[in-house]
Amino acid sequence: MSTATTTDTTTVVLGDRPLTIDEVVAVARHHAPVAISDAARGRVRAARTVIEGPAQDTVAHYGVSTGFGALATTHIPLDKRARLQRSLVRSHAAGAGPEVEEEVVRALMLLRVQTLATGRTGIREETLRLYLALLQHGISPVVHEYGSLGCSGDLSPLSHCALTLMGEGRVRVGGGDETDAAVALADAGLVPVELHEKEGPALINGTDGMLGMLCPAVHDLRHLLAAADIATAMSVEGLLGTDDVFAADLQALRPQPGQALSAANMRAVLSDSPIRDSHRDPAACTRVRDAYSLRCAPQVHGGARDTVEHAATIAGYELAAAIDNPVVTLDGRVESNGNFHGAPIAYVPDFLAIVAADVASMSERRTDRFLDAKRSNGLPPFLAEDPGTDSGLMIAQYTAAGMVSEMKRLATPASVDSIPSSAMQEDHVSMGWGGARKLRRSVDALSRVIGIELYTAARGIALRAPLRPAPATAAVIATLAEHGVGGPGPDRFTSPDLAAAHLAVVDGSVRAAAESVTGPLN
Repeated sequence: MSTATTTDTTTVVLGDRPLTIDEVVAVARHHAPVAISDAARGRVRAARTVIEGPAQDTVAHYGVSTGFGALATTHIPLDKRARLQRSLVRSHAAGAGPEVEEEVVRALMLLRVQTLATGRTGIREETLRLYLALLQHGISPVVHEYGSLGCSGDLSPLSHCALTLMGEGRVRVGGGDETDAAVALADAGLVPVELHEKEGPALINGTDGMLGMLCPAVHDLRHLLAAADIATAMSVEGLLGTDDVFAADLQALRPQPGQALSAANMRAVLSDSPIRDSHRDPAACTRVRDAYSLRCAPQVHGGARDTVEHAATIAGYELAAAIDNPVVTLDGRVESNGNFHGAPIAYVPDFLAIVAADVASMSERRTDRFLDAKRSNGLPPFLAEDPGTDSGLMIAQYTAAGMVSEMKRLATPASVDSIPSSAMQEDHVSMGWGGARKLRRSVDALSRVIGIELYTAARGIALRAPLRPAPATAAVIATLAEHGVGGPGPDRFTSPDLAAAHLAVVDGSVRAAAESVTGPLN
């Protein structure tokens, strides 16, 4: 989501502890440097010696001396086992459709390197070094939208990455034009590897794609929900609503943690508002209750916050995992398992798409309320300067409504839609990759819907002059103007205003402006 271009200079060291969500975002989005600890390299070498025994064994060992999936009972002779690894990667690199974003590819690569560095996969240190070098040199394999069923992990996306290690396939370097992997490796002074026994499964048997999309989504939603709280407070202010319902003691009667945090944010932004003070007198304000989109915002935003934190918990468990099949256990056994199944991750992108759609739906209702003269408490129709001649923000609301409708479709769960594969060997799959893909679109839409609400609220508040807004609101309106968001006046080209408001949301300016007055928000 973020458009920031600042490079994080803090090195993320892999192999000794679980990564954090913020570290995944730092490497994937901001190209923070990465390294592998010496202790992790030692564990990798030790695990490889465990694999080399079964590699020479005439007894079948899955992934070492057998085929894969429904071909797991096919024994592979010694002279064909290098070909077995190459064939696995080539055949599984079967993606189709549009190219996925660079940050997604970098995230899944980072997470695979982290798992390889745990010493539980049996990868050779030479292969691990090359994979790490791809991240360090900004070499991103071209990975496609379709191909993963989320079981056994994200096979196709990871295979496209593994193909690069063999000097095959297509890549981009530093976000530039597509080129052959062999050319990119040579230009970086890197030499392709020939995969040995067990390395094929180690490179492609992981949930790294879906997790690599879940981590940025959690990171972004945390920030977007704070921006949604700010937008809500501005809407309450501009629509002459009341902040009395956000009182801490009222929230404490229903001790949902996210609800309390959102209400606190709204109180902070509305603090010291002359607009709010103008209608505190019950004799001057005959409205008893605000609409649910104003009054119940902490309940909706709070539920979304708690769902995001549940997703963060699940992501944390997975960031501590070593996903492969088979794995090298701590006591030196090589064991097959089912940990590659994506279900634990796959559920939470569906949960997050649901709450994102609901938060956006409520935001759009507040935007619409500003534009209806019957419900806006004295504002002109559509906030237009000359209603009839000017249409004001009429179609900005259409844009928000269209995105909300799309988000409702994206909220249909992917994780319930298993489909059998691999000759019924893989007869239940997670669809976690698909769920994470649609979540990315939903998060992007949410940021735009919030931007439209902020744009609308800022104009509505300006039309309350000479009444002045809360200091925090004034700071947000000033930052929107600095980004190029226009104020009241005759109709103008609207799309650039919407883009500017969206940028102010995703680059953190809206939150920073509010916090310059309120202090840190939740």
